[in-house]
Amino acid sequence: MRRGHRAYLSSAPHYDFPRYRQLVHEITVAFNSISREVLSIAGRLQDELARPDLAQHLSRLQEREQEKLQLTARLQLAQQQAQDQPHVDAHQQEVQELKHKLIKTIEAISEILQDLKYDSEEAE
Repeated sequence: MRRGHRAYLSSAPHYDFPRYRQLVHEITVAFNSISREVLSIAGRLQDELARPDLAQHLSRLQEREQEKLQLTARLQLAQQQAQDQPHVDAHQQEVQELKHKLIKTIEAISEILQDLKYDSEEAE
């Protein structure tokens, strides 16, 4: 998605929005499919395998991934605004703030994955 967004930004000032919109659509479809699969796995962990702890980790992971996706979309919009209006310092500041939030969210995802790995190994 980053490469697609960079290509989109490089098409300024006549942005190739239809192509970028198609990329976003394809990524959204893939994420929805993965999300349904994760929900199915979490349900099995909860109900069939009696592992509500692991199901909870997956639920937290999905929440953070959703947050990451939303932050990425906001960051991409802010990057376009910063590119289109380089004289507006607020746009650059927003880009930096969103990058920081994105880093924190990625760190939280890593922690959840570590917890999931530890708890699943502990059961073995």
